[in-house]
Amino acid sequence: MKTAFFLLAATTLGCVTVGAQEWSVTSPNSQVKLSVRLNEREGGPPHSAGPVLTYRVEQGAVESRVVVVGDSPLGLALRGQDFVSGLRFDSAQLVKPLEEAYEMPHGKRRQCRNRANQLTLVFRNAAGRPLELDFRAYDDGVAFRYRLPQAGAGSREWTAAEMEREWTGFAVPPGAKLWMAPSDKATTYSPAYETYYENGISSDTPAPLGLGWSFPALFQTPEGCWGLITEAAVGTNYCGMRLSSRATNGVYWVEWPDPAEGNGTGTIRPVSSIPWEMPWRVIVLGSSPGTIVESTLVQDVCPPSRLKDTSWVRPGRVAWSWWSDNPSPQDGAKQKRFVDLAAEMGWEYVLVDANWDIMDNGNVHEVIRYAKTKGIGVLLWYNSGGPHNVVTEKPRDTLTYAPVRRHELELLKKWGVKGIKVDFFQSDKQNVIGLYHDILREAAAYQIMVNFHGCTLPRGWERTWPHLMAMEAVRGEECYIFDSRYPEMAPGQNTITPFTRNAVGPMDYTPTAFSNHNHPHRTTAAHELALAVLFESGWVHFADKVEAYLGLPAEPRDFLKRVPVAWDDTRFVAGYPGQFVILARRKGDTWYVAGVNGQGHAREEPIKPGAWLGAGAYELARIGDGEDARSFDSKTQRFEAGQSFAVKMLPYGGFVATLKPAK
Repeated sequence: MKTAFFLLAATTLGCVTVGAQEWSVTSPNSQVKLSVRLNEREGGPPHSAGPVLTYRVEQGAVESRVVVVGDSPLGLALRGQDFVSGLRFDSAQLVKPLEEAYEMPHGKRRQCRNRANQLTLVFRNAAGRPLELDFRAYDDGVAFRYRLPQAGAGSREWTAAEMEREWTGFAVPPGAKLWMAPSDKATTYSPAYETYYENGISSDTPAPLGLGWSFPALFQTPEGCWGLITEAAVGTNYCGMRLSSRATNGVYWVEWPDPAEGNGTGTIRPVSSIPWEMPWRVIVLGSSPGTIVESTLVQDVCPPSRLKDTSWVRPGRVAWSWWSDNPSPQDGAKQKRFVDLAAEMGWEYVLVDANWDIMDNGNVHEVIRYAKTKGIGVLLWYNSGGPHNVVTEKPRDTLTYAPVRRHELELLKKWGVKGIKVDFFQSDKQNVIGLYHDILREAAAYQIMVNFHGCTLPRGWERTWPHLMAMEAVRGEECYIFDSRYPEMAPGQNTITPFTRNAVGPMDYTPTAFSNHNHPHRTTAAHELALAVLFESGWVHFADKVEAYLGLPAEPRDFLKRVPVAWDDTRFVAGYPGQFVILARRKGDTWYVAGVNGQGHAREEPIKPGAWLGAGAYELARIGDGEDARSFDSKTQRFEAGQSFAVKMLPYGGFVATLKPAK
C-alpha cells in the first residue's frame, strides 16, 4: 500500500492545517524526530500556491520533545519544472535501518559508526515528474537530500536539468543564540571562509557584508538544545551553498554563490544529467555543545572510501617556513634548516610553500634529496589557478587542466613527493567544486596526499577520499602577519571554532606559533601549545621559526615531539563558545587533554574525566601557564580514575595534559 506511512493530523499544530499529510522518522535512540508534512500553502516559499512541503525537527524524550528546527520549507525550482508548490504524494518507504562501521586514517576518531533510521518519500509535480527525498534520523541529528530520478516508463525522456532555486529553509526557534561567520565578498583572495564568527547573536541580525552567512551555523535554543546546520557530500553536480543574510519570518534560506566568485568564471546555478542526486542538508543536534564537537555526522552521510589501499595515507606534523619568513620557499638552504627542524622534533614532513619553482641557493630537487636522507617527507605548494584566480604565486596553471594535472602528479610521484598544498580557489560554484574532486581523484591515482588552502568548507570529502588531509577555510594564525584585528579576535575565535568550523572537518589553522609577528599575540604560550591538540587536522603545520621550537623549555618541546595528529577518539570535557573550551583526544592508551581561555580574565576549571577514562591509575602530566603569558608551568603526578584535577588559565591562557597508564 503506497500510503502505509500516511497519517491524518487530528489537531492543528503551529502552521500545519488539519488534514495535512504527515510522515516521520525517529532516531535509533528515539531522541530525535524528523517530521515531514504536505501542507495547504502554509510554510512554503513566498510565491507558492497549492500544497507545499515542510519539515520539522524535535529532540528529547517522547513525552517532552522540544522543537529545535520549526516548520521549514522544502522544494526545488528547475528550469521548466516546479517541485515547490502543487506537489502530490506518490509513495513512502521506510528503508531498512542503516547500520555501518567504517575506519578513518585521521579525524575525530578512527572507528566511526553510521547508524540511522531512514525514510524515503516520493512526490510528483503538476507535470507528473517524480521528486524523491531521503530523510535520516540519527542519534545526534538529521540529514535529508533531494533526488530527481528518471521519469519512468511511458513518460517523456528527461536527460538533464538546470536548477533555478533550491527552496530549502531552516527555521531557527525564536530567541535562539547563533554563532555564524559572514559570507565574504569576492576579491583577488576571497571568498575563503576566513571571516570572524559572530558570537551569540540573534536570528534578526543581518549579515554585515550583505552576502549571507557561511556554513556551518551553530545555534542554541532558549531551552538549551544545540544545533549545527551545514551540508555534506557536495559532488561535481552541485555548488556549495550558504544561508541568507537574515532569517525571513524566522527562516534562513539556502542561497547560491556570489556571481563574482572565482574571478567571474562559472555559473551560480548547477546543472546535471538525470538521475540527479543532490547534497545532504545536515543538522547536528545535542543537549550539550559536546555532541556537536564529537559528531561525525558530516562524514557519516558521505560515500565510503574510494581508496582500496590507504597504507600510503599518513597523517603527520609538518615544519613550515613561510609564516616566519615569507620568501624562504625560494631559498634551498633555508628549506634544509626546516628539514633539520622536522628531523630534530620527530615530525614527519616539511612543506615547501609558494614559489619553490623559482628557488635560488639550491633547488627543489636538492631539498627533496636532502629530506630523504633525514627520513622526512616533502610536501609542495601549488596555485590552483587557472582562470578562476589571478594570483601570481607559482607554480600555477598546472592543476586546472586534466592532461597538465596528470603530467604534474606523475612527476611528483617520480620525485618522491608525498603531498601537495593547493591554494586560492575563491569560489563555491559548480565548476570549482568539480576542480576539487578532479584533483582528489587524480592525486589518489598517483598516491599524492592533498591539503586544500584558500578553499571551501569541508563537506565530508575526507571519508570518500581519505588522502584529503586538511582544509583551511578558517581565519588562522597566518593572520598575525596581515590583520591588526587578529590578536584581539583570536582568543575568542579559538573557543568558537571547535564547535563550528572544526566540528565539520579537518582544519589547517597553522597553529602553535610562539613568536610575535607583525601583530603581537594576546594568547599565552600555553594557549598556543594547546592548539596543537585542540584543533584537529590530518596534517598540522607548525608555523613558527626553527629557534622558537628548539628554544622551548624541555617539557613543551618534548610535548610537541610526541603529540599525535590522528586520533582514536575525541571527547568534549567542558566549554562554551566564545568563553572557553576543553577537549580530550585519545591516541592508543594515552589521553591528551587541552583547553584555552578566550576571555580577558583568569579562569580555573575543575576537570573530572568521564567514563571515557578507564579505571586504574594514570600518570598525569600538565603544562600550563606560568607566572606570565610567555612562560610555562609543568607538573607531573599520579592520578586515579574517578578523581578530578583543576586547571588554572591566565587571561587568554591555556594548558595541555596527558593521562597515560601508570607503570
